[in-house]
Formats: sequence, structure tokens, C-alpha cells
Amino acid sequence: MTVMVLVVDDEPDMETMFRQQFRREVRQGLYALDFALSGASALEKLSTCTGDQIILVVSDINMPGMSGLDLLPKVKAQRPDLPIFMISAYGDNNTITMALQRGANKFLTKPVDFHQLKQDITAVIEETKGSR
Repeated sequence: MTVMVLVVDDEPDMETMFRQQFRREVRQGLYALDFALSGASALEKLSTCTGDQIILVVSDINMPGMSGLDLLPKVKAQRPDLPIFMISAYGDNNTITMALQRGANKFLTKPVDFHQLKQDITAVIEETKGSR
């Protein structure tokens, strides 16, 4: 079973960026990436996921329709133990506090520090292995 990171962002360019940044890890089979362009699509992927195990959600906050802040409690209702990292270009204290109160495990600001994110994903994978 492949472990998977689900990236939720309404900007299609983010998929390209993530695929470029994580190509080595994906090629080595450390984990797979999946993408959702909306909160609704992310919830559907979580509920229909078979074969690959989603171990982390990385979501943008500002999206049309369901925002990342609205997505957070819905994901936690489906999968309470699933870590969620929130990403925003706006790292003001109010947004960070709201994200953490709604269940975010980590808050990242754009531009994303991909080196740090890779370390954080590795830590989530190790925690997941330890809890099996």
C-alpha cells in the first residue's frame, strides 16, 4: 500500500509546483501525491480512497466555495486522526489561530518552504508507521 499526501488548492499551477518539488520522493516510492482543486473534491477523495492510504492533507485556505478553514472540521469529522497542514499567503495571527482551533496541525505560509515541508511529511510517515 502506498502512502499518499493529498494537496488541496484551487490553483492548477500548484500541482505542477508540487510535482516538480517532490519528483525524487515520488520516484523513490516514499509517498504519492494526489490533488484536489476544491474542498468538495478533497472530501470525495477522502471518502472514496481505496488502495492508497492518505496520511496527510495539505490545503490552501483561500479557495472559492469551501475555504480551507471550512474544509478542516469536515475532514476532522471524517478522519479525526488525519494530520492537516494549512497553507496561506496571509499568515496573520487571526488566520493562524482560527486554523489551529479548527484542527490544523501545522500552518505554512506561501511561498512554501518545500525543504521544511519534506521534513514534516517524513515525520508524518514515521508517526504513521509507528502507530500501525
